[in-house]
Amino acid sequence: MSLISSILPWTWDAACGAHLYAASAWDFLRLLLLSPVLEELVVRAGLQEWLMRRWPASAWPVLVSAGAFSLLHLGSGWHVALAVLGPGLVLAMLYARTRSWRWCALAHSGMNAFAISVCSI
Repeated sequence: MSLISSILPWTWDAACGAHLYAASAWDFLRLLLLSPVLEELVVRAGLQEWLMRRWPASAWPVLVSAGAFSLLHLGSGWHVALAVLGPGLVLAMLYARTRSWRWCALAHSGMNAFAISVCSI
C-alpha cells in the first residue's frame, strides 16, 4: 500500500476492488473494452451531447455528465463513485473538446488499464 492509502484507506479500496487485485479474462474484457465503450456511448455521446446541444456555451453538460458517470459507479460504493468523479470530469472535458466518444472510450480504457496495473502489484 502507498502512503496515500495509509492516510486515506478508502482510496485504495476505491481504486482497487477485488476484481482488480486478481483480474480474470472476463474482468479484462469488461474493464478494457465493454465498460469504456458502453459508458462513453451512453454518458458522452448520449447525455452530454444532448445537453451540449441545449446549452452550447455552458459548463453544465460537462458537470452533469461527470456526475452521471460517477453515479453509474455507485453500485460499487460511494467511495468508488467519489473516486471516479475526477476522471469523469476529464473525460467530459475531452468530449467537449473533441466531440468524439471514441477518444473518450480509448482514454477510459487507458485509465482502467492503469488501475489494473497498479492494483495487481
